[in-house]
Amino acid sequence: MLGFVGQFQHTLDVKGRLILPSKFRPEFERGGHLSPATEGCVALWTPGEFTRQTEEWLQLSRVGGAPMRQQMRYWASNSSSVDFDKQGRFAVPGSVRDYGALSGDVLVVGAIDHVSCGIRDICGEGECR
Repeated sequence: MLGFVGQFQHTLDVKGRLILPSKFRPEFERGGHLSPATEGCVALWTPGEFTRQTEEWLQLSRVGGAPMRQQMRYWASNSSSVDFDKQGRFAVPGSVRDYGALSGDVLVVGAIDHVSCGIRDICGEGECR
Protein backbone atom coordinates (compact mmCIF):
# COMPACT_ATOMS: atom_id res chain seq x y z
CA MET A 1 0.00 0.00 0.00
CA LEU A 2 2.44 2.68 1.14
CA GLY A 3 0.10 5.58 1.00
CA PHE A 4 -0.82 5.85 4.65
CA VAL A 5 -3.29 8.71 5.00
CA GLY A 6 -5.80 9.85 7.59
CA GLN A 7 -5.68 10.54 11.30
CA PHE A 8 -7.06 8.64 14.24
CA GLN A 9 -7.10 9.18 17.96
CA HIS A 10 -6.43 6.13 20.12
CA THR A 11 -5.55 5.64 23.75
CA LEU A 12 -2.41 4.01 25.06
CA ASP A 13 -3.68 1.33 27.46
CA VAL A 14 -2.30 0.56 30.93
CA LYS A 15 -0.02 -2.12 29.43
CA GLY A 16 1.56 0.43 27.07
CA ARG A 17 -0.24 -0.87 23.97
CA LEU A 18 -1.64 1.17 21.13
CA ILE A 19 -4.22 0.13 18.54
CA LEU A 20 -3.24 0.39 14.89
CA PRO A 21 -6.18 1.67 12.82
CA SER A 22 -7.76 -1.21 10.88
CA LYS A 23 -7.16 0.42 7.47
CA PHE A 24 -3.38 0.29 8.11
CA ARG A 25 -3.21 -3.29 9.41
CA PRO A 26 -2.81 -5.22 6.12
CA GLU A 27 0.63 -3.66 5.58
CA PHE A 28 1.79 -4.79 9.02
CA GLU A 29 0.87 -8.50 8.85
CA ARG A 30 4.58 -9.34 9.23
CA GLY A 31 5.04 -6.89 12.11
CA GLY A 32 6.58 -3.45 12.07
CA HIS A 33 9.30 -1.24 13.49
CA LEU A 34 9.10 1.82 15.71
CA SER A 35 11.75 4.53 15.57
CA PRO A 36 12.27 8.12 16.65
CA ALA A 37 10.94 10.60 14.11
CA THR A 38 10.96 14.35 13.72
CA GLU A 39 9.40 16.81 16.16
CA GLY A 40 9.19 14.20 18.91
CA CYS A 41 6.79 11.89 17.08
CA VAL A 42 7.35 8.15 16.77
CA ALA A 43 7.39 6.48 13.33
CA LEU A 44 5.89 3.04 12.70
CA TRP A 45 7.43 1.47 9.58
CA THR A 46 6.47 -1.61 7.59
CA PRO A 47 9.29 -4.19 7.48
CA GLY A 48 10.18 -3.28 3.89
CA GLU A 49 10.17 0.46 4.49
CA PHE A 50 12.22 0.02 7.67
CA THR A 51 14.83 -1.85 5.62
CA ARG A 52 14.88 1.05 3.16
CA GLN A 53 15.26 3.55 6.01
CA THR A 54 18.08 1.48 7.51
CA GLU A 55 19.93 1.44 4.18
CA GLU A 56 19.44 5.20 3.83
CA TRP A 57 20.81 5.84 7.34
CA LEU A 58 23.77 3.59 6.63
CA GLN A 59 24.59 5.42 3.41
CA LEU A 60 24.28 8.82 5.11
CA SER A 61 26.54 7.70 7.95
CA ARG A 62 29.24 6.66 5.46
CA VAL A 63 29.42 10.06 3.81
CA GLY A 64 28.30 12.33 6.64
CA GLY A 65 31.16 11.89 9.08
CA ALA A 66 30.99 11.54 12.85
CA PRO A 67 27.85 13.68 13.43
CA MET A 68 25.82 11.60 10.98
CA ARG A 69 27.14 8.34 12.45
CA GLN A 70 26.08 9.55 15.87
CA GLN A 71 22.56 10.33 14.59
CA MET A 72 22.40 6.92 12.91
CA ARG A 73 23.42 5.18 16.15
CA TYR A 74 20.76 7.12 18.08
CA TRP A 75 18.09 6.17 15.53
CA ALA A 76 19.13 2.50 15.45
CA SER A 77 19.53 2.12 19.21
CA ASN A 78 16.10 3.64 19.85
CA SER A 79 14.28 1.63 17.19
CA SER A 80 12.48 -1.61 17.96
CA SER A 81 10.45 -4.26 16.20
CA VAL A 82 6.81 -4.78 17.14
CA ASP A 83 4.22 -7.47 16.62
CA PHE A 84 0.47 -7.01 16.51
CA ASP A 85 -2.19 -9.06 18.28
CA LYS A 86 -5.53 -10.02 16.70
CA GLN A 87 -7.08 -6.74 17.82
CA GLY A 88 -4.33 -4.76 16.07
CA ARG A 89 -2.62 -3.72 19.30
CA PHE A 90 1.13 -3.42 19.64
CA ALA A 91 3.28 -2.81 22.69
CA VAL A 92 5.17 0.47 22.67
CA PRO A 93 8.48 0.00 24.53
CA GLY A 94 9.11 2.33 27.45
CA SER A 95 12.03 4.08 25.79
CA VAL A 96 9.90 4.83 22.73
CA ARG A 97 7.02 6.05 24.92
CA ASP A 98 9.48 8.32 26.71
CA TYR A 99 10.91 9.70 23.45
CA GLY A 100 7.45 10.54 22.10
CA ALA A 101 6.05 11.50 25.54
CA LEU A 102 3.28 9.02 24.72
CA SER A 103 0.60 8.53 27.34
CA GLY A 104 -3.17 8.67 27.32
CA ASP A 105 -4.56 9.88 24.01
CA VAL A 106 -2.27 9.40 21.03
CA LEU A 107 -2.76 10.77 17.56
CA VAL A 108 -2.05 8.12 14.90
CA VAL A 109 -1.44 9.83 11.57
CA GLY A 110 -0.81 8.46 8.10
CA ALA A 111 2.41 9.98 6.75
CA ILE A 112 2.48 8.40 3.27
CA ASP A 113 5.45 6.01 3.77
CA HIS A 114 4.93 5.39 7.50
CA VAL A 115 2.50 5.88 10.37
CA SER A 116 3.33 8.65 12.81
CA CYS A 117 2.29 8.45 16.46
CA GLY A 118 2.38 11.46 18.75
CA ILE A 119 0.53 13.49 21.30
CA ARG A 120 -1.65 16.39 20.26
CA ASP A 121 0.65 18.93 22.00
CA ILE A 122 3.49 17.86 19.71
CA CYS A 123 1.39 17.10 16.65
CA GLY A 124 -0.63 20.30 16.85
CA GLU A 125 -4.26 20.59 15.91
CA GLY A 126 -4.75 17.16 14.40
CA GLU A 127 -1.60 16.88 12.33
CA CYS A 128 2.03 16.19 13.04
CA ARG A 129 4.30 18.92 11.74
